[in-house]
Amino acid sequence: MTTEPESKSLLERISALLTPSPSSPTEQRRELLETLKEAQAEGLIDADALSMIEGVFQVSELSARDILIPRAQIDWIDINESIEDTIAEVIRAAHSRFPVYENNRDNVIGILLAKDLLRHSQEEDFQLRDWLRPAVFIPESKRLSVLLKDFREHRNHIAIVVDEYGGVAGLVTIEDVLEQIVGDIEDEHDTDDIEDNIIKVSETKFRIRGITELDQVNEALGTTFVDEDNDTLAGFILKKLGRVPHKGESITIGNILFEVQRADARQVHVLLATKLEID
Repeated sequence: MTTEPESKSLLERISALLTPSPSSPTEQRRELLETLKEAQAEGLIDADALSMIEGVFQVSELSARDILIPRAQIDWIDINESIEDTIAEVIRAAHSRFPVYENNRDNVIGILLAKDLLRHSQEEDFQLRDWLRPAVFIPESKRLSVLLKDFREHRNHIAIVVDEYGGVAGLVTIEDVLEQIVGDIEDEHDTDDIEDNIIKVSETKFRIRGITELDQVNEALGTTFVDEDNDTLAGFILKKLGRVPHKGESITIGNILFEVQRADARQVHVLLATKLEID
């Protein structure tokens, strides 16, 4: 009489998936994630841990072009501006690091740390150029997993992304990469935790949190968006696109242009809605 082999334990299945096999890496990754989802369902790992693991896998598939801050949204410093104007811009933007250009924005000559400017700007014979840190340039195709390793090894926090012609396409920070793994990282300068989900930027522009209910969006924008499956703007956008959009990506729905301002690998956090003139 033959006995049926006992079903493998969860740990044995995970170990088997981590052992090299003839199956493709994509298939192995899919099987591993399915097994980890079972582990989460059985209470062996929590939902946050599973979400981070999924984020790690997504990072290995994404490149710099997928998460970069577009060139038009960068807060630049012009080396030829006065120190007073430069300080005012640093205070307004409230970042810790700024790309500095000379003559044109494809000619990035370094990175300015806000702490260097504020600490030394009152010194006699202060020259901004003397306090610039070297800029790191990467291609749009650079994998985020490799970029994160470079950030750690070289203790760098920001990289300038260049296109195939050598022009500046945007920039990526270490925070942008980490957000793909752990989700949105808010600091004291982020304004996404304010009480108002909708901020009127101008007569035609509104900054809207992804969690805002569609009814509120319709009231603010004068639209009639309806989605039987989703109550929030983020869910509405995801359904329209069929996927999670990247930071800087845009979609036009009706007479509204939605541009993603903050997002990670799992959800949209903030969008800029612009009313378009319809002829």
